[in-house]
Amino acid sequence: MTPQEVKAKVGQQIGTSEWVEMSQERINMFAEATGDHQFIHIDPDKAKLTPFGGTIAHGFLTLSMIPYLSANSDLPKVDGVKMGVNYGGNKTRFISPVRSGKRIRGHWKLLELEEKRPGQWQQTHEITIEIEGEDKPALITEWIMQFFV
Repeated sequence: MTPQEVKAKVGQQIGTSEWVEMSQERINMFAEATGDHQFIHIDPDKAKLTPFGGTIAHGFLTLSMIPYLSANSDLPKVDGVKMGVNYGGNKTRFISPVRSGKRIRGHWKLLELEEKRPGQWQQTHEITIEIEGEDKPALITEWIMQFFV
């Protein structure tokens, strides 16, 4: 699709990712990479004694899954993209914890797409990360990315 064809979808839900498991191994690797070793993430015995009833994924781990979920989704592909970069977020809310072993997937709504400079496009999505079998999502974020064609 051209950027202009994608821009015509502003205000619409434009994609859903595949499901991905948030395994304890993934949570442990994230704890190691970030230095966030809080027991609610990595100690199943202590975490059982909390209101969560077991270990949970870091909120930032769930947020950091957006590129993976995006790559494994049915989002429209823009022709001729040379690269894409994260630009930041306007709002992020962690709604519900993701328990170890649960699966998540993302849903994208295109809020805005504009050409900042020739060939440099900025898109803003509302991204909802759903937890399989749960009523409330893990998070909702308004995320900004740029791509270059």
